[in-house]
Parts: sequence; structure tokens; C-alpha cells
Amino acid sequence: MSNHHPCICISYRKVLLAIVEPIKSDWQDRLMRDLKALPKAHLHLHFTGSMRITTLRELAAAQQIRLPENFSADAALHVPANQRGWFRFQRAYDAARKVVRSESTMRRIIHEAAADERQEGSKRLEIQIDPTSYAPFVGGITPALEIVLDAAKAASHDTGVQIGIIVAASRMKHPLDAAILARLAAKYAGAEPGCVVGFGLSNDERRGETAQWAKAFRIARKAGLAAVPHGGELLGPQHLREIVEHLHPARIGHGVRAVEDPALLQQIVDQSIALEVCPASNVHLGVYQQLGDVPLRNLLDAGVKIALGADDPLLFRSRLAAQYEAARTILGFSDSELATLARCSIEASLASPSDKQKWYREIDSWLLTSDEASQQCASADPPTLASTPKNSSLQSDH
Repeated sequence: MSNHHPCICISYRKVLLAIVEPIKSDWQDRLMRDLKALPKAHLHLHFTGSMRITTLRELAAAQQIRLPENFSADAALHVPANQRGWFRFQRAYDAARKVVRSESTMRRIIHEAAADERQEGSKRLEIQIDPTSYAPFVGGITPALEIVLDAAKAASHDTGVQIGIIVAASRMKHPLDAAILARLAAKYAGAEPGCVVGFGLSNDERRGETAQWAKAFRIARKAGLAAVPHGGELLGPQHLREIVEHLHPARIGHGVRAVEDPALLQQIVDQSIALEVCPASNVHLGVYQQLGDVPLRNLLDAGVKIALGADDPLLFRSRLAAQYEAARTILGFSDSELATLARCSIEASLASPSDKQKWYREIDSWLLTSDEASQQCASADPPTLASTPKNSSLQSDH
């Protein structure tokens, strides 16, 4: 006959349930689902920065162009977050851009980017380009943009990855140049793959007064293009306030420094402005010392709509799925939280409502269906009450 009182046994079981159920839930959630199978949208990728390192080296060799050491040594670029650091980054980027001197190369970059995004699990890619950088080699900015649009349409068909184009002005150039680009972008605005879907502003955030580019963004918004300027990576909250006030963004490229001002952060949430957060870029450009310092969870907990991005994988050697992997392994995001990030990226995209709904369902399926690795992990039973030793130390003294 047992010496334990029934009430004590019931209490003992409740204690065990309180311990085991959270462990079991966490065990189930952390089954290692394949992050490349997670449907997602990639909204922060630059044209030249998307290039494969193998393509860069091949093109450079064919044209006898000498590449900086970080490209030849197969090392990611690391620079401090100051003017000298930005100069080094820009010099490397310009060196890569020098190999892009023909229509065939431009088409190749778009097609390879689409193929790479398919491998990363992207359903939608919104890639940005400043066509003035390639205009001298293809007959002007209009042909340069048309080449990219036609290549994006073809690559969308070939790979199944929807591609929208963002025309981006540069802070290094006069605001009147931005207005010219905005008018050009407006002529090719559309919702189908291979159309211009947004207008951006990139390069060194410390250059120029943000209000000077307001006219260009008014032109773009009037044509139905989303405003997607860069900001809040190298500069802090005040810079972001100017972007919100003068450019009226739907999304902001980076924007991580918004965490430094709770009032600004709440304004971004209230206005449903999405942030394109690029963890690897933040570290490689010296904004944060390590990936664990990137305030991804702070932003998500505040209610910000986040779309993870790779920015320039050619320089940082880190593509889109690696950003999700960093969120999982370094920042401690569960698979359900990673699914939330993927949903946010799709919601922040400029895809059609019907496509978004389809991809949301695919994300739900990803959560419900574990991959081969998780099935192997699942072959071992999770903790249960039945597996708890009967002679547990959690016993009553009665």
C-alpha cells in the first residue's frame, strides 16, 4: 500500500507539469526547421551588392581589372562606422561596380540574384538600383533601367521569384538628379514583376539635407511608388525624424537607431513604417560590435514591422537566410518568432494581397511541417511525466 496521500500525489503531478510542459513546448519549437525553406520576402538588396563573388572574379579577370584584397582573399569587409570606414566600403563597392559594363552583365546579375533568392526561400525580391551608374555603358539611364526591368521580368518567370525594382537616388549626387530619376521611375511604375515599385535614397546618410530630396519623393509617390529611403544606420534618431517628416516613407532601409528614442519608435509603429533590418551590414559597417548587439528583438517587441535583409552580400558574405540564422542562434528567436519575421517581410512588400495570402499559408505550413533534421531530432521522445523517475526528490515529508 502506498504511503502517499492522494492530494500530495496530485500536487506532485502539478509541479511536474509546470516544469515539463514549458520544456516540452520549447523542445518542439526549436526543432531545426530549414530556414531556406521558410517563405519570405527580401526587400533590401542592392544590384551590384547582390553579385556572386565568383561572377565578380570572372568578370574582373576577363577585363583585367584588379580587385581589392577583400574580394581576392575571400574575406568579408569590416570597417568602422566613421567617414574613413565609409570611404573603404564605397571604394570596395565602386571596384565591384567597375566590372558591370554591358547589357549582358546586367542581365546576368539580375538572373543570378533571382536564382540565389530562390535558394534562400524568397518568394519576392525588391532589388534596388541607381541606373545612372551603368548608363555610360548601355546608352543612357533609360536603356539601363529598361534592361534591368526586362531582365527582372524574365528572371521572375524563370525562377518563380517575383522581382520588383526600386529606383534609388544617391545622396552623393545633386537632388535635381534625384528628381530626374523619380520621373523616369514613374514612367515604369506598375504592380507586375519587372516593374518599378518603389523609389529610394541610398549612400552615405551624412551627406546633404534630407529635405532637399522631398521633391523627388513627391514625384515618386504621385506615381504610386512606395517611398523606401535609407536611414538610421550611421545616423541616429534625429536623422530618422527628418526622413519621416520630409520623405513620408512606407519603409526605411535599416532604421535600427530608432530604438534610441522611444517616442520616435512609437511614431514609426503608429505610422506602420516598416524597417528593413540588415544585421550583417550593421556589424560589418561598425554600427554594432557583434550580431548579438543588433536590437532586433527590441524592435519586434515594440511592434515594429521588420523585414530582414542582406544589403550587400557580395561585400559582407552573408545572404538572406543567414540573417534568419543569426536571429535564431545568436538572438534566441524561436521558429514561431522567425515565422513572424517572415510574415512581416511579406506584409511590408509591395506584392499583391492575393500573393501575400498565399505566402502566409506557406509559412503556416512551414511551421507545421518539420524538415528532415527535425524528424531525426523528433525520433527521441521529448520529456514527459512518464519518463520522470518514480523516486523523484520532489516528494512530501508527510
